[in-house]
Amino acid sequence: MILAMRNWMMGFFLLWLAHTSVGQSINDLRKQKEKTTQEIEYINHLLKETDQNSKSSINRLSMLDKKIKLQANLITNINNELGYLDSTILKSSRNLDSLSADLERIKGRYAAMIRYARRNQNQTDQMLFLLSSDDFNQAYKRFAYLRQYSDYRRTQVEEIKSLQAKLSQLVDELNSRKSDKKQLLTVKMSQSELYEKQKAEQKEYYDSLQKKEKDLRKKLESQQRIAQKLEQEIEKSIAEEIKRRAAKNAKNTGAKVTPEMKILSDDFSQNKGKLPWPVARGIITDHFGEHPDLVLKRVIKRNSGIDITTQAGSKARAVFKGEVTKILAIPGGNMAIILRHGSYLTVYSNLASVNVQVGQKVDTKQELGVVFTDKEDDNRTVLKFQLWYENAKQDPERWISG
Repeated sequence: MILAMRNWMMGFFLLWLAHTSVGQSINDLRKQKEKTTQEIEYINHLLKETDQNSKSSINRLSMLDKKIKLQANLITNINNELGYLDSTILKSSRNLDSLSADLERIKGRYAAMIRYARRNQNQTDQMLFLLSSDDFNQAYKRFAYLRQYSDYRRTQVEEIKSLQAKLSQLVDELNSRKSDKKQLLTVKMSQSELYEKQKAEQKEYYDSLQKKEKDLRKKLESQQRIAQKLEQEIEKSIAEEIKRRAAKNAKNTGAKVTPEMKILSDDFSQNKGKLPWPVARGIITDHFGEHPDLVLKRVIKRNSGIDITTQAGSKARAVFKGEVTKILAIPGGNMAIILRHGSYLTVYSNLASVNVQVGQKVDTKQELGVVFTDKEDDNRTVLKFQLWYENAKQDPERWISG
């Protein structure tokens, strides 16, 4: 009987452990699902800001592409959650069957003990059992035994009641998970239908853009000229500053950076992957490096940073404390700000206005200026963000937080 109780306790502990760990995993999946849903809703908000009748915006196509990928992630997340629910339902069902069988065995043995006691241990028998003792010590020991036997019976009744309550609770939880699964299957079906609808919308928009290939090529060439001009100005600014530092330190140690700059550089590098976004909210619609254009065939785009699409009126903000080293006005590309963080530079371009000045010290998340909204290009509001280590370009996505 003691062995059976130990088996029950071990089985219940394993069930509780499995329930807890799976529950945590499901909570993580649900948080991811909620985050993905919020991102999709934000893209929908951005798409509503654009001109619905526009048929020449690659940026809009990028947002549709991002939305479809998020929708696919959401469906994958739902499938993972369904997998966890199936797993925990199966494990819980098996454990409930095992614990129910243990309970029946315990109840059966308890019933047998009661029947035996009724046949052989009435009150008269217990009194004779005590009076037939050889001496007082033996009588006391027999009395203690009878009390222990009675206490053991009460304990078993309490354990059976407790086990029944816990099994009832687990049954309720199991039914709740089955209900969650049923609801989740309904959600999956609706999201899958939405995914197919969005893919059709994206294809229709892609086909309409391909008909305007000539205009898109001109626009891309103009954007590349602006980007090249900005890059030249950044490289010029870096070269000038290196030259100034070299001249300043020539009479000293010959160090390339001052001790203060080294401390700031170290602080900056230690925050890799944790820097805040250069806007309060947005989505990345063009990535760092070389990659094929979404529409133009055999055209490779080159981006020295990332493009972040945000809503009209958004403010660019510093990703780390530093100093404003240059403010540029790029013909056709609006305004740009260069911040220095020791040996690192961050560049914020396509700004309609700025509210800082050269030489000004700024703090993390301090507002730098307003991102430009192009009324003639689908109400496009895009911050172009770059990150450099001296004259070496870095992928900003590796530096900003997820």
